[in-house]
Amino acid sequence: MSSRNQNVIVEKVFKFSLELIPFTEALRNAGKYEMSVQLFKSGTSIGANVFESQSAESKQDFIHKLKIASKESEETKYWLKLCAALKAYPKPNKDLLSELIEIQKILASIISTSKRN
Repeated sequence: MSSRNQNVIVEKVFKFSLELIPFTEALRNAGKYEMSVQLFKSGTSIGANVFESQSAESKQDFIHKLKIASKESEETKYWLKLCAALKAYPKPNKDLLSELIEIQKILASIISTSKRN
């Protein structure tokens, strides 16, 4: 991650995944396998797409990868809110949802700026 260390969104999505993975493990340990898998896939996909965008072949490809990351973040937010609302489920750390919302704002800003330039 040497050239990516100064990239705020790259750092944030990596940190988010590191915080999300233990929560998905807690879901799995509580027997909530389907939710664990859905949340793991959508949540880590955000970072995977942001990382992939760093090697985009064109500006359009860059924007496309970040749009996918943005969509995955919406899906992740849905699963986290479901977990928070369901009584028999482990509750996500409030910082997890806050960090996700911050990531969404940064992604929206990068996409908007990239479209203008």
